[in-house]
Amino acid sequence: MVTFLRTVHGLIAVVMIASVVAIYYAAFTKTHGLWLYLAAGALSLEGLAIAMNKGNCPFGHVSQRFGDNKPFFELFLPHRIAKQMFKVNFIIVLIGGILLMIRLLA
Repeated sequence: MVTFLRTVHGLIAVVMIASVVAIYYAAFTKTHGLWLYLAAGALSLEGLAIAMNKGNCPFGHVSQRFGDNKPFFELFLPHRIAKQMFKVNFIIVLIGGILLMIRLLA
């Protein structure tokens, strides 16, 4: 079950990374459309879920219930860096959103 949950968590991470790429792509190409709206919606839902969980990944709680005590980012990164990833990701998404707004409104 832990392997299945990590796989699902990994797929969610891939979707979120693709969403960030879509935001930056739209900003740099001054385009918008369905993919941008889906990406913005996915990132907004993720941000809301993280905010409702006081800055923690909501999927982490599910994984812990099934015996996975290692946070997802700690599978790839040292503990100190992994603890900062939501802050880093927030800044990356915020910068992309600001660039997008500037480029589309210019």
